Amino acid sequence: MTEPQGGGARTQADGAPDDLSTAELRMWRAFRTGSVCDLSARTADQDDPLADHAWGAERSVRADTVALLLLSGPPPLPGRVAALKLRGARITGRLDLAGGVIAPYVELHSCRFDGEVLLPEARFTTLRMVGCSMPRLEAARLHTEGDLHLPRCRVARGIRLTDARIGTDLLLNQVVAHRDRKGRSIAADGMSVGQDFQADMIETYGELSLRGAKVGVSMSLRGSRLRNPYGRYALNAPQLTVERTLYMTGLAVDPRGEAGVTPPYGVGGAPVRGSRVQRFECRGGMRLDDGRFGDAVDFYQARFVLAADQQLSLRRISTPELRFLGERPERGRVVLSGAKVTTLVDRSTAWPGTGGFSMDGFGYETLAPRGHFPLARRLEWLAAATPEYSPEPYERLAAVLRGSGEDADARAVLLAKQRRRRETLPVAARAWGYLQDWAVAYGYRPGRAALWMAVLWAAGALAFSGLHPAAIKTDEHPQWNAPLFALDLLLPVIGLGQDGYWRLEGAWQWLAAALVLLGWILATTVAAGASRLLRRG
Repeated sequence: MTEPQGGGARTQADGAPDDLSTAELRMWRAFRTGSVCDLSARTADQDDPLADHAWGAERSVRADTVALLLLSGPPPLPGRVAALKLRGARITGRLDLAGGVIAPYVELHSCRFDGEVLLPEARFTTLRMVGCSMPRLEAARLHTEGDLHLPRCRVARGIRLTDARIGTDLLLNQVVAHRDRKGRSIAADGMSVGQDFQADMIETYGELSLRGAKVGVSMSLRGSRLRNPYGRYALNAPQLTVERTLYMTGLAVDPRGEAGVTPPYGVGGAPVRGSRVQRFECRGGMRLDDGRFGDAVDFYQARFVLAADQQLSLRRISTPELRFLGERPERGRVVLSGAKVTTLVDRSTAWPGTGGFSMDGFGYETLAPRGHFPLARRLEWLAAATPEYSPEPYERLAAVLRGSGEDADARAVLLAKQRRRRETLPVAARAWGYLQDWAVAYGYRPGRAALWMAVLWAAGALAFSGLHPAAIKTDEHPQWNAPLFALDLLLPVIGLGQDGYWRLEGAWQWLAAALVLLGWILATTVAAGASRLLRRG
């Protein structure tokens, strides 16, 4: 005889304690055969764990009895595998499996827990709780060899998975989690997931904390709605590592999805007729600082609703591809300072306006815009990111454009940089800048400088055509040639055999000096433009 429950309880021939209720005895015997113990009423209203209907003794089992089965349960019948498969049960009391080693397979469907579920430092093979309602799930340092599934669960006071180790997949699709006393709906700092982390269409009301978490394949929050009206961040995930792609995108929802199907539980990847798209929505700040993402970070169809003092912070993230294709945030700031991406995939309508985002030290190698994104709009993008002049974003964009063979656009960006810089200069330097811009576009349009050279040459030749100056040395001078003389004055360094032989006086002397000075300026500008063309790439 054993005494698994208090007070010297007797056991039956099959090892079941004598004090088990009818429902508990059904569960006990189903456990030995690995079959499903279905205590549901078979009606939708009566079987909803969230409904107000009372669940009577006919479908109630004690948490202590469940713990007894999982920690010290009877052996399976010959030829069967012991497993706890429970459906539509009310579990009374607090289920405490802290520190336990649970060998049997566990699957609970549409169960209602009266008390907290305590799993800290417990070890499972695979644990599935589908469509269950519970006050709180406490599972810090939980370890599973296989999956942890919690789809469609409703948790009133938060889920804690801090430092948990999930051997394969973590599935949280359609979970609804409210905040705990620390304001967190899901706390999973330091968690490690061996394969995929799926959290599609979840709803959180408090901070989702994933600081330092690691995901072995991909992480999906498609169609999810994260809200935290109580604190700064709806998603707080600095130093998050995802080996493949982080999805924060919209999701096509199939209205034909049934509640009892296998994951993803009515959430489909390919749109079908009659489907609708549910956007990913984050109401509150998001922090992904110092994150590492092996393939991409995808914000397609994402919506960020930020307060004025909140941020979508992507500081120092590293990823081969950033897909910034969501809705434009109306308030708050998007911060990309120090981020490093290979390809930036974006849309002109996705970025906030002036002062709405920062990109100091943001590095990218190629641009892959979706839709119409002209250079003028790209320059507005740079200006919006730099309310105070900074040369680095302009130089980065110019280098990217030059690397893709768009030299004319690269020069236009550098010209825009000089114009922004001009606004920071003293009055005299600013005036000189305006003159340079008007005359030669700071040298970034060498054709304009060459045109000015031609105009000045023609004007000089015309002016000197009616002049017959006296020679400095009467016995040593070439034949007077007004066009050649004007060109000799304009071209520095090169001598054409006219300058230096004629005596000019009065206004003619000043005209010659002006041509020499303008020639030096314009020739230098043309040479600089030519050298940029030769240095392409």
